Amino acid sequence: MEKEDALNALAALGQETRLDVFRLLVKAGKEGMTAGAISDALDVRPNTLSTHLGALSRSGLVHAERDGRSICYRASLEAMQGLVTYLLQDCCGGNPELCAPIASLVAGGGCEPGGKC
Repeated sequence: MEKEDALNALAALGQETRLDVFRLLVKAGKEGMTAGAISDALDVRPNTLSTHLGALSRSGLVHAERDGRSICYRASLEAMQGLVTYLLQDCCGGNPELCAPIASLVAGGGCEPGGKC
């Protein structure tokens, strides 16, 4: 991932509704969700949601695919992995053992010990 791609992804996620949309789509998994379902789940007006989905799509964090008459949106976990990898590429000054707490969070499904997620 290039710096400009990382900046675009971070800018896309740096807005409350877009972050909520991305997290919702991560939870939806491979099935994804239609814009109407996202709008209902997050109580966001459809025209406003369209703008947010466009920003997330341009950043590469969300992919849209036509499914009959509707469009299904899915989170791009590959793009998120690329972003996280870019951010942690030189983790802890070349001492990867210092990054073990982060790695264990990822390996454990993103939850800290004791169930705090």
